[in-house]
Amino acid sequence: MSRQQNDQHHTPIIGISENIQRIKELIKHVADTGLNILVTGETGVGKEVIARNLYENSARKAKPFVKVNCAALPEGLLESELYGYEKGAFTGAQRRTKGKFELAHGGVLFLDEIGDMSLGLQSKLLHVLQTGEFAPLGSEKEVRTDTWVIAATNHDLEAEIRKKTFREDLFYRLSTIKIYIPPLRNRPEDIEPLIDFYIDKYIDQYKDRRLVKPSNGVVQKLVSYHWPGNVRELQNVLKRIMILGNWDETIDELPYRSSIDAEIPTEIKPVPAEMPVSDDFIDLNYDNLPNLKSFGLKSIKKQVLDRVEKEVISYVLGKTGWNRSKAAKILKISYKTLLNKITELNLEPPNNSKDETSLSENL
Repeated sequence: MSRQQNDQHHTPIIGISENIQRIKELIKHVADTGLNILVTGETGVGKEVIARNLYENSARKAKPFVKVNCAALPEGLLESELYGYEKGAFTGAQRRTKGKFELAHGGVLFLDEIGDMSLGLQSKLLHVLQTGEFAPLGSEKEVRTDTWVIAATNHDLEAEIRKKTFREDLFYRLSTIKIYIPPLRNRPEDIEPLIDFYIDKYIDQYKDRRLVKPSNGVVQKLVSYHWPGNVRELQNVLKRIMILGNWDETIDELPYRSSIDAEIPTEIKPVPAEMPVSDDFIDLNYDNLPNLKSFGLKSIKKQVLDRVEKEVISYVLGKTGWNRSKAAKILKISYKTLLNKITELNLEPPNNSKDETSLSENL
């Protein structure tokens, strides 16, 4: 693959969140080490973008970047795809064909969806990573390869190890460096920069069409959406509405929810019967609205959302004994966001739980 072809695929890492900034710094530190890297995260978060940025920041960037989707091929085809085969190795093998390891020599082999690889192929991959050598199908001669392997998965590989569906020794060999990409809902500050980036990209890409940028109101609605499909869903929605021009129709179809509503886990939604809801839960504070000009839906919405956030966060903190780390995981928000919410909503632990809370978070 030529350098020009690789440039066509390159996408910068877009985001201003702490997590994204840490990932950018880590890439600078490890890109030239040649250490095997495992990139993890939900589907659509941008694992290939991280792999390509590692490649672009390394001394191997003049050599090929070769991608293999381990989930897209059955075991037999995947093996021949990775290691190649000799003429006559199987029916239809009419000539010697190089595999991806050989094609990626000197560059990067990106093994996407490594968690879907069968145990048999995992064993052969481990051998290649340990020795730097492999035998094409139908050959007894070992081929040496100098390939930097970057793997990615949306699986919890440690859970797969416990289920005996993924080799522990391969996991440790692949994950010398681990990079986890949080879902988009846990880093909402990255949504608007991503929207801006892809809007500019699609306007440039579809120059023959008169694409119109969305209004600020539309952008804010897109920012408030929880994006279960992560960056990939964001790309698809933006491309669709910019090409078709049906902003209002598409936005109405999306199941918009407030950011806090998107982060309430299903296990406590709807509100459990045992969750105590105060009597004045829906008693809006109209006294704070001095005149009819202030009596708008936005003011009402903010009061309701503040009440919802306070009730739900208080409930989860109470159930976890004010263990903020556990509460943040249940609420599916960052620890820092939870601390900000506690301060913003004036939440305080019961006097008898302060010392206990501090101790439990330090264990």
